[in-house]
Amino acid sequence: MTQEDHTDGQAYRVGDAAFRAAGGLEGIRRLIDCFYQLMDERPETETIRRMHADDLTESREKLTLFLCGYLNGPELFDQKYGPVRLPAAHRHLAIGTQERHAWLACMKAAIDSQPYQETFKEHFFRRLCVTADRVRNRP
Repeated sequence: MTQEDHTDGQAYRVGDAAFRAAGGLEGIRRLIDCFYQLMDERPETETIRRMHADDLTESREKLTLFLCGYLNGPELFDQKYGPVRLPAAHRHLAIGTQERHAWLACMKAAIDSQPYQETFKEHFFRRLCVTADRVRNRP
């Protein structure tokens, strides 16, 4: 059993291991492309899709750059947009439990479609659940 086989995700907390497990910048771009495609296709995401502009170019870029730093890769979001302040950045949106679940369902499906190791998929999704809770601002 290798260190990456541990289900607690500890191996992905070392250096840029999580960023590399996601395929680096290009791997994250593929994930985000899949995520937004799913958001456009799924009826249960209609509410959260309407929270975004029709043109998703900026949303794709921001989420991609955010995830680079989130996964301990380069801090590209900070370099381009400044410090990450997720709750403040989403304060103007009504994000409750239903919206959180819809976002996470799309992200889980997108993660599951990627050629990531299963242990990384689980680790990454668990972290995103915590982050999604931080962004929720409605009951």
